Amino acid sequence: MDGRFKVTEQGEVIFARYGDVMIAQRHLERLTSAVLLADAPDVATEREEAAERYRELGSVIDAQSRGCYRALVTQDGFADLIAAVSPLDEIGDLRLGSRPTRRSGTDYGRSLDDLRAIPWVFSWAQTRVNLPGWYGIGSGLAAMGDVEQLRRAYAEWPLFASMIDVAEMSLAKADRALAERFLALGDRPDLAYQILTEYDLSRQLVLQVLDQSELLERKPHLQTAVGLRQPYIDALSHLQHKALRVLRLPADPRAGERPDRAAWSHALLLTVNGAAAGLQNTG
Repeated sequence: MDGRFKVTEQGEVIFARYGDVMIAQRHLERLTSAVLLADAPDVATEREEAAERYRELGSVIDAQSRGCYRALVTQDGFADLIAAVSPLDEIGDLRLGSRPTRRSGTDYGRSLDDLRAIPWVFSWAQTRVNLPGWYGIGSGLAAMGDVEQLRRAYAEWPLFASMIDVAEMSLAKADRALAERFLALGDRPDLAYQILTEYDLSRQLVLQVLDQSELLERKPHLQTAVGLRQPYIDALSHLQHKALRVLRLPADPRAGERPDRAAWSHALLLTVNGAAAGLQNTG
């Protein structure tokens, strides 16, 4: 609180937030206001008291959600799954980012240690799963078994409220039907079932905590923005799924290089760019 703060923005939203001077000024004023209010003495005291009051609740959710997440991502073949069902390798050909998407050239038998964080989140967004934004929260909330206590925590504990709000947004930008189609490309129905089951549980319990019948119900501006973009992003996702399905087919050594492979690769990258611009939360 010495009169300055630093802001880091995602590349794909810089133009949206700073391309117009008036919008940029409004955005920076909101950020400044949030920083000042969050560290005001009375607000800070309430936040610390709430954290202490709900410490046990947080520990239960943390342990269960962490265990659920690790139980998924440490399974054999999981890193290969995300490479098969998403444009993880292809996004390295896009004119963005400063590093390769992964650290080695291994094509099979990968591990999560090989993957970089931003392409990991980016790829899950492209498959319309958005797994890093919500996976495990359903199991964590279910471990409490007391919706009323969770609602009180949401009303009184800002950290918990932020976690629920971020999960709500991630779930709203996901699409279960499209996610199921992308996951099927990985030929791992066991992992796909595990992911989609946790999605259903997470969506159900987030809505219960928020006491809502639909996601973003109390955030009409965000709900409208997501709703307006969705038909266009869905169309791009269908095209991307088609391109991935073609490119993931094993090559026939007798036929040589697939004649339309370059065209499908180009189409895939175009859909990635378009979907990233529409989804915005890409890592």
